[in-house]
Amino acid sequence: MKDWIATIEIALIAMVVLRLISGTFELTAALLMLKFNSIEKALAINAVLAIVGPITLILTMTIGLIGIADKISFSRLLIVALGVLLILVGLKR
Repeated sequence: MKDWIATIEIALIAMVVLRLISGTFELTAALLMLKFNSIEKALAINAVLAIVGPITLILTMTIGLIGIADKISFSRLLIVALGVLLILVGLKR
């Protein structure tokens, strides 16, 4: 068991923790929507989640790209970064 834990990279742990925090926000938001029992308040909570989602995407992708930067060529890293940028542009429009 210790050998398995020793092989986990720090970047991966950071990505997992960010996703767990993001998931906790999502579940909490859903429970708050039920508690308030109001469409207006549910929309306000959902608006906050619309900010959290892209921030989580950017942070996890940044950590992942930094984590693999020394393992792949610069051109491949640039292609991945361009793909992330296109996702963000597509979400904005």
